[in-house]
Amino acid sequence: MPVIEISSLSHPGVEMFCTLTEAQLRNRIEPDKGIFIVESPKVITRALDAGFEPLAILCEHKHITGDASDIIERCGNLPVYTGSRELLATLTGYVLTRGVLCAMRRPAVRSMEEVCREARRIVVIDGVVDTTNIGAIFRSAAAFGIDAVLLTRNSCDPLNRRAVRVSMGTVFLVPWTWMDGSLSDLGKLGFRTVAMALTDNSISIDDPVLVTEPQLAIVMGTEGDGLPPETIAEADYVVRIPMSPGVDSLNVAAAAAVAFWQLRAPQSP
Repeated sequence: MPVIEISSLSHPGVEMFCTLTEAQLRNRIEPDKGIFIVESPKVITRALDAGFEPLAILCEHKHITGDASDIIERCGNLPVYTGSRELLATLTGYVLTRGVLCAMRRPAVRSMEEVCREARRIVVIDGVVDTTNIGAIFRSAAAFGIDAVLLTRNSCDPLNRRAVRVSMGTVFLVPWTWMDGSLSDLGKLGFRTVAMALTDNSISIDDPVLVTEPQLAIVMGTEGDGLPPETIAEADYVVRIPMSPGVDSLNVAAAAAVAFWQLRAPQSP
């Protein structure tokens, strides 16, 4: 492992950690050259366990033989950039979580058919742009046995650095991909669709008919406007979570956790 001491964040090779925007990291022109940034040893380890390819490491001096030592050993002959705690804190304006960052290669985009194969419960994230919500939805999806996640193109990238951190690396555990078609495409794959929406023609999330469905796609909309009317109209079921009088909605991340728990697939006897 070549250890490279830096005294400035303008040091060649460090730009991927501090000067490139999320759009530049994604590299939409050449997606196969895109990268993403993972923060903290635990989350980096989850990414490595899931088979993601590391490219470079940035960490504080003390973590080379401390929290980052196992990661560095696993990564082989990759460049390890290191500097003072104060220098690295200028990356984000606060001290880095456990002082370790890893740049990784973006994986090839998977097809919807591949991601959904053999799945019984999936979630469709429609237009959710908040990175914290994306990370929280993935964390709940992993906890409650959701088999796959589909995202509309106007949703936040799950490999956004903050989304990865909030998810605690569960974006590496739950298969996901982008969804370019409509809900009817899910019907062709055998799924019945459940639109989470506060409408008068909805049924309760605890309606027994829902848990009898062998394959369900739970469709979650953005904060504020929720799901588009055309998406609600296309869904097989429109479902709402019963709430106390005077409360008009749950945060989408909280609603996702409730929905995933209530609509989880029945366990085999």
